[in-house]
Amino acid sequence: MSDTDPGPTLSNLMHEERRFPPPEDFAANANVTADVYELAAADRVGFWEEQARRLEWAQDWDTALDWSNPPFAKWFVGGKLNAAVNCLDRHVAAGRGDKVAFYWEGEPGDTRTITYADLTREVCRAANAITELGIGKGDRVAIYLPMIPETVVAMLACA
Repeated sequence: MSDTDPGPTLSNLMHEERRFPPPEDFAANANVTADVYELAAADRVGFWEEQARRLEWAQDWDTALDWSNPPFAKWFVGGKLNAAVNCLDRHVAAGRGDKVAFYWEGEPGDTRTITYADLTREVCRAANAITELGIGKGDRVAIYLPMIPETVVAMLACA
């Protein structure tokens, strides 16, 4: 590299041409078919906007993709959503409260089946408890728990 040759620059990163297709057996068992990949390839921003509309937004976004400062992309600029609402409340409101939110397995013989309604109830209890402690929007909360259902409850309560 000479004084006049700047060498590699960030603009090189804007022209990625490599493709990494999934293994055939993985693609054959996927929840979506090749036509969905084709839709995404044809209009990636439109595709992700359509997927994002499957969520409940407290405030719609102004811009789906802001690529004005590469390599830093910002998706759904101006949009606001709540993780707890999207993970729990919308499922209970749609009548799926008795459906399984997740299965948990711990040590041998230690298992739990947790429904959306059960999880919503526990998250509300935890959220009320942390609110009573004076924790509010913008505060930072550290969660130090093993991989147990209460970890999910604490994370969603903070959301």
